Amino acid sequence: MATPSPIHVIGGGLAGSEAAWQIVSAGVPVVLHEMRPVRGTDAHQTDRLAELVCSNSFRSDDAEYNAVGLLHEELRRCGSLILRAGDANKVPAGGALAVDREGFADAVTGALAAHPLVTVVRGEVDGLPPEDWDSVVVATGPLTSPALAEAVRTLTGEDSLAFFDAIAPIVHRDSIDMSKAWFQSRYDKPGPGGTGSDYINCALDRELYEAFIAELLTGAKTEFKDWEKDTPYFEGCLPIEVMAARGPDTLRYGPMKPVGLTDPHTGRRPYAVVQLRQDNALGTLYNIVGFQTKLKYAEQARVFRMIPGLEQAEFARLGGLHRNTFINSPRLLDGMLRLKAMPRLRFAGQVTGVEGYVESAAIGLLAGRFAAAERLGHEVGPPPPETALGALLGHITGGAAADTFQPMNVNFGLFPPVDDRVRGRERKRAYTGRALGALDAWLGRERAAAE
Repeated sequence: MATPSPIHVIGGGLAGSEAAWQIVSAGVPVVLHEMRPVRGTDAHQTDRLAELVCSNSFRSDDAEYNAVGLLHEELRRCGSLILRAGDANKVPAGGALAVDREGFADAVTGALAAHPLVTVVRGEVDGLPPEDWDSVVVATGPLTSPALAEAVRTLTGEDSLAFFDAIAPIVHRDSIDMSKAWFQSRYDKPGPGGTGSDYINCALDRELYEAFIAELLTGAKTEFKDWEKDTPYFEGCLPIEVMAARGPDTLRYGPMKPVGLTDPHTGRRPYAVVQLRQDNALGTLYNIVGFQTKLKYAEQARVFRMIPGLEQAEFARLGGLHRNTFINSPRLLDGMLRLKAMPRLRFAGQVTGVEGYVESAAIGLLAGRFAAAERLGHEVGPPPPETALGALLGHITGGAAADTFQPMNVNFGLFPPVDDRVRGRERKRAYTGRALGALDAWLGRERAAAE
């Protein structure tokens, strides 16, 4: 049998890497285009594929009661490279799956570079792909190059939407004063690679908390350019000072909530807590959970060193802010992620309006499988809406209102409802059990179509 002609994947982030892996796993060659290091971005620091530019957490790994944990399990069952690399490079994070970001990127880059059907081309695709590229997955992420974004806008007649995404600071572990801080997960809950004492916690009393909030609000902030001033924030990744401005107790009910924690230095639950999560396998770096910020660098160091235990903190990376773009997928894409105005183009990842690492990889996985099946002449439908994969896909390709479309994380609200008589935790388990059964049936049909 002759080798099929290659599919081009533009973008080597999580979605593009996953799409490429799914395509070659089906026996179809891939040309993977990544513009770094020829052209850099405002957020990336290396030229590795699947570099994590924000948090190192893939969030909850609970596949029985949590929608994102369910998505993890669905991706594993689909042979996801991103989850394989994540599992191989996990670091302690309570009930979450968090990864050593360097080991993770190395694993993804190495797997793709070693595959005989993968060709990696470094350089920018600075407009619509050439016409002889008859099957293309555009997975350029939230930092799509301006030239390509403008080409898509011109083709579709649809203005790109945009929002700001913020990056949390990373601290050197040996600069944290453990005579004031302590290790504990909320409710002592263990998770992937963890023990139940996976976070470093720093307690604030009421007086210090109120002083800290005041400094967050008055500290010097990054100024926006004129063209950025009307860009909204994504609610799931608000800068810490924007949350603080919503009310004095907002942070105590958000990233600084003290529930499930006891300060061993006092024997009491603190008024507020700052948590730090391990960021690399060596345990030498910790990121400040939920502390994405637009404070200027000098202000970050000054304000965050108010936190007990961080008075002498050395920062491996300070926080930042970058502008993300995404297309109006409900209006522009069909149910198989093809651009209605040019069906040879499929879109995947955050550029489609899903939010989060795992969600981006999930849409990359689907785009890759759809493209490979189409190339091989297999009849493959979308995953059932009862699955996390199908629920996400359905949301961005028609379930959401095009006029108000905004980025979305996976959640049970996207799924068809289960029996109303089932309540509480059992309701969540009803969603996950139904989803995995439906996914296994879909994968069986997919295998049969390929035979």
